[in-house]
Amino acid sequence: MTDKILTRVDGPIGRIVFNQPEKRNAVSLEMWIAVDEALDRYAADDAVRVVILSGAGGKAFVSGADISKFESERASTEAVAHYNETTARVYTKVHAFPKPVIAQIDGFCVGGGTALAVCCDIRVCGEGSQFAVPAAKLGLGYAFAGLERLVALVGPSFAKEIFFTADRFSAEDAKFMGLVNRVVPDGEVEAFCTAMANRIAGNAPLTVGSVKFIVGEAVKPESQRDLQKCADLVKGCFDSQDYIEGRRAFMEKRTPNFVGA
Repeated sequence: MTDKILTRVDGPIGRIVFNQPEKRNAVSLEMWIAVDEALDRYAADDAVRVVILSGAGGKAFVSGADISKFESERASTEAVAHYNETTARVYTKVHAFPKPVIAQIDGFCVGGGTALAVCCDIRVCGEGSQFAVPAAKLGLGYAFAGLERLVALVGPSFAKEIFFTADRFSAEDAKFMGLVNRVVPDGEVEAFCTAMANRIAGNAPLTVGSVKFIVGEAVKPESQRDLQKCADLVKGCFDSQDYIEGRRAFMEKRTPNFVGA
């Protein structure tokens, strides 16, 4: 485990913090591995109902790869392949995570940071946040999976603008594109995300989980959709004790106590 990734559980919220503020939370291989392990722990922990990803220091979410580590981590063809496989696995794991994932974006969100944010379910940023994917300024290739996720979020035209120009975009630009859900005052992003996460965590986990899966299927080509699993998840909601609890709580005008079963 590295001290460059901080994890903690606050009630129903599992937090993963990229902790390299002196480098705007640039990410090394060991950091990606630590995130991978943290996601596995949170997926297996029934007490964790929502995960929040954030960057330490208040100046950046994640600013991409830690270039200072390239000599040690990406010096050979094999090392580059290992690095790329690891990052791709983490991105996929975040995107397919069975519980809601919120990107808490303070300040800069650049390169791999934008790719990571796109994998999350909800993105909240501060008014001063800035976004960029400078791949075209560096001659980097971008794999299909990452571009597919971006296109599903902002559409093909904005995806092309982001990559073709490699420009830096403001929080308002990002909101207009659909890259972020909410823009809040700087300094209030953590409180906003925590409040949202707690609201989500108070809702029925089976309903939330089923919606996450079904929305994921909805953006796939029709031939690739698992409609049977979608139907099974919906049936699971109606067959659950939580459905009974939700009805009773509504009739009794009280807050429901959902257990995810």
